[in-house]
Amino acid sequence: MYTASWRDVVRGDLFGRSTDPRDRPYRFVIRLALVVFRLLGLRFDVRGAEHVPASGGAVICSNHVSYLDFTFLGLAALPQHRLVRFMAKASVFGHWFAGPFMRAMQHIPVDRKAGAAAFDAAVRALKDGQLVGVFPEATISQSFTVKSLKAGAARMAIDAGVPVIPAAVWGGHRVATKKHPVDLTRGRAVTVLLGEPITPEPGERPAALLARTRTVMEALLDEAQRTYPQQPAGPEDLWWLPVHLGGTAPTLEEADARDRADAAGHRTRARTSRRARLRARLGRARRRG
Repeated sequence: MYTASWRDVVRGDLFGRSTDPRDRPYRFVIRLALVVFRLLGLRFDVRGAEHVPASGGAVICSNHVSYLDFTFLGLAALPQHRLVRFMAKASVFGHWFAGPFMRAMQHIPVDRKAGAAAFDAAVRALKDGQLVGVFPEATISQSFTVKSLKAGAARMAIDAGVPVIPAAVWGGHRVATKKHPVDLTRGRAVTVLLGEPITPEPGERPAALLARTRTVMEALLDEAQRTYPQQPAGPEDLWWLPVHLGGTAPTLEEADARDRADAAGHRTRARTSRRARLRARLGRARRRG
């Protein structure tokens, strides 16, 4: 198990000997994340970091259970002195605080209404030798099992001619996830597993590559769950375990229903907000008239 130390925060060789000046904001954020990891006393079990290529492009394709998963996957790439460019919702880039950092770290905004631009940007980054991190479930899995996957990650790997690195994260949802309050209890364990690179075969279709990736992701997640070093404190603490492991998390079907309800509520709020803005503009126009 690894626990971040204050020495790690200030290590001069943390990112290797040769660093790109353009990545200074990213390196600062990683050091800041290590400070947070240290303060929370998070205990990391990272396996398979050697599967991250020392150079060249690759798609890191992971399950998604917490708001912090991208920081944990980024930690797994550090032994190879690599930085991961994550694909994230465009709304995050518009946030007054997070947006400037996301842009400075060269992450890739995804507008679901215009996904082609994000896809093209990701393929360019891969061809330029970057690591691109993708959560193909597109949202946090409230069942804590692997949801249906979007095919974009497989399509990117095929178009760019790079491998997919399947991954699984587990434990971060005990700190911050959907429908549950943030819990800053010290000493939580976090497991990060990376599998061997999956190279697209000549002529392979995205659906076939995605199926191969999903199989390994599920196996990695199962290993992460079954080897996780901590257990629920009691019956009221079973929420973070999936049903098949005796937990009280929603089933996959129940979680999908929740996601649909959340999406419908978001659309309703967005329409209400647009109508409110329109009424406000009309009111101002009448007053000026």
